[in-house]
Amino acid sequence: MLGGGWFLGHAVAHEAMSRGWEVHVFNRGRTGAVPDGASPVHGDRTIAADLERLASAGPWDAVVDTSASELAPRDVLAGARVLERVARRYVYISTVNAYRGWPNESLTEGSELLDGPPDAGADYGRLPADWTGPDWHYGRQKAGAERAVTTVYGLGRTSVLRPGVILGPREYVGRLPWWLRRASRGGRMLAPGAPEKTIQPIDVRDVAAFALDQAVADSGGAYNCVAPVDQATMSDLLTACVLATGGHAQLIWASDKLLLNHEVRQWTELPLWRTHAGVWRIDSTRAQAAGLVCRPLADTVADTWAWMTEGGTPVEHPRWAEHGISPEKERAILAALGR
Repeated sequence: MLGGGWFLGHAVAHEAMSRGWEVHVFNRGRTGAVPDGASPVHGDRTIAADLERLASAGPWDAVVDTSASELAPRDVLAGARVLERVARRYVYISTVNAYRGWPNESLTEGSELLDGPPDAGADYGRLPADWTGPDWHYGRQKAGAERAVTTVYGLGRTSVLRPGVILGPREYVGRLPWWLRRASRGGRMLAPGAPEKTIQPIDVRDVAAFALDQAVADSGGAYNCVAPVDQATMSDLLTACVLATGGHAQLIWASDKLLLNHEVRQWTELPLWRTHAGVWRIDSTRAQAAGLVCRPLADTVADTWAWMTEGGTPVEHPRWAEHGISPEKERAILAALGR
């Protein structure tokens, strides 16, 4: 495991040990907690000597890489070169942001990826400060990191997983926790867009299970790790939040137009609300055919609330503060609805 102490990495390590696997977890040991039973190897992926020390703890059947979200492709490339000597397969967790068409177009694994060389530095593709379009810098970095792994391991020994939004216990971004806390306050609760709009978040534990299945697969490939297009709606999500927290909130739906008129920031002020045509139109049938199973969204919501109320706390992260609309702004929009 590259990572293993935060959210997805912790879920992967926990699931691997539940399968009876021997797990080594490589991270800096500064945040999060390595699951009991895993063997920690502390080090920094950007330091060559630390990578060599990690390799000396092998060999392994597979590497599962969940900690490269802020690494430049060239750093992923360096790590893959060292680990190729001691690990048979490499499972790289990428993102749908690697597609040029996200979030404006429907996507399959055959959709065009963004440019991003395997040896690119952290500044490759950086956008102007006033850029308001898709986050192509992050996507280019992730696409480059995908190419870094496949350059070393080859397509047959590499599995690339491209999740969209991952939810569940230990979430550190703050999307689902914000909705749950808002629902727990009760009262009239602003609900964004159309109730019947489909959404595709996936449970962290389902991504973890699929990643481990790929770690022992006989072939490689790329997979969109999102829930099926028709599995859940925005109404399903928010209704589950209300029910999980006691049923005291009343959903009041506001149209996209009204929310845009009130300059509500998409994706963050009302988490998971976005008007772009392709944001929730990602095909995952290839992953499902390979064994991806997505539990009901209501189960993810209920389990996350249980984790929160039982004292669970996420790793501190600056993205948490980005999420949520202020009570004053919510009241103003509810007043504009006149009901």
